[in-house]
Amino acid sequence: MTRFIIFICLLFCSLQVAANKLESVRIWDAPQSTRVVFDLSSAPDYSYFVLTNPQRLVIDLKQASTNVKLADIAKESKLIKKVRISSPPKKGTLRVVLDLNSPAKPNLFALTPTAPYGNRLVVDLDNSASKSAAVQSVVHTSKRSTDVIVAIDAGHGGEDPGSIGPKGTYEKKIVLEISKRLAREINKTPGMKAVMTRTGDYFVNLNQRSELARNSRADLLISIHADAFTSPQPNGASVWVLSKRRANTEIGRVFEDKEKHSELLGGVGDIIQNSDSEQYLVMTLIDMSMDHSLAESHHIASDVLSGLGKVTKLHKSKPEHASFAVLKSTDIPSILVETGFISNPREEGLLLNGNHQQKLANAIHKGVLKYFAANPPSGTLLAKQSNTKHTVRSGESLSVIAQRYKVSIASIRKTNNLKSDVLRIGQKLVIPRA
Repeated sequence: MTRFIIFICLLFCSLQVAANKLESVRIWDAPQSTRVVFDLSSAPDYSYFVLTNPQRLVIDLKQASTNVKLADIAKESKLIKKVRISSPPKKGTLRVVLDLNSPAKPNLFALTPTAPYGNRLVVDLDNSASKSAAVQSVVHTSKRSTDVIVAIDAGHGGEDPGSIGPKGTYEKKIVLEISKRLAREINKTPGMKAVMTRTGDYFVNLNQRSELARNSRADLLISIHADAFTSPQPNGASVWVLSKRRANTEIGRVFEDKEKHSELLGGVGDIIQNSDSEQYLVMTLIDMSMDHSLAESHHIASDVLSGLGKVTKLHKSKPEHASFAVLKSTDIPSILVETGFISNPREEGLLLNGNHQQKLANAIHKGVLKYFAANPPSGTLLAKQSNTKHTVRSGESLSVIAQRYKVSIASIRKTNNLKSDVLRIGQKLVIPRA
């Protein structure tokens, strides 16, 4: 009996030693950071430390083992030279070493199972030096760009697949394709330029997405997504803007963060941020900035919806309001476009289709262009090309005015909603662009 008890205890201990299994290692390279994901059979019990000369991150997974071949895992990574197993500090511990090409600040955290993934240990390696230099190079460029800058945010990415369709389609892949197509259309438009928060399959922190837009001095942030529901019936596209409640919360946070005052208010912030008696002015200016941003967001969302309605079914015919983190900028108009329901089998097929992706990109582009053509930011090429005002003088007719500005009579009629060709002296006309 005693021997049997000892045998059971030894068996239990041996099971405990290898209770966790490292099943795979995945690496996602972003321009200024790298994410490493350890897929595990159960929740990780871990510790880690950093070594220098050469740079290494050492991770100890307690009561764990693996059969994964690590030799070629890091061959595509710019930051990670090699992933390898090293001698453990004690029996039952799996020691994994990341050999790095340059210093990086590690942030480790565990994630519970979420389809399609199980238990994970996530390692975020932040190349802070290069990131800081990149941010400073943008922030120090204070001159107004002659282009209207549109920041395009492809949702999810990397470890975060987003919603998953019935055929196993990942939202992150579809929205990146649509975003790239949209960026190409914007970059082909004189007076407009696109910047993307991500250009590949990697995750960008939600807070960092709006910061990237601000550092690029964007005039608009568009976040591209695909909707999903628990049943397959819902379908159609929709466009969302920030809710007023979330906007008020963000205003409060910005007001408390005095370092952001100058960033949001320009030189005015430098003058008033250190004056306690004038802090109410900061709050007023930030509040006005948010009100203006929300109003612009709503108008742009309406124009984009109008375009989308011509190429796909709409789930909502008017802009919706929500508390999405990516829309929280107090100073940048921001919209979130749900391009369709990936959970709907028919729309999943459409969203996978390149022609449909292009139609969606074209529709969003046309909506954005429509808004900025009518409301060009001061100092931009679009502002210089905007419609001219003309006051009718004695002896002028529609044909004379059209010939002068090199536009058609029909275009002047349409722009000014004229029901006849009769003009009166002093009448003000809007001359459309040639």
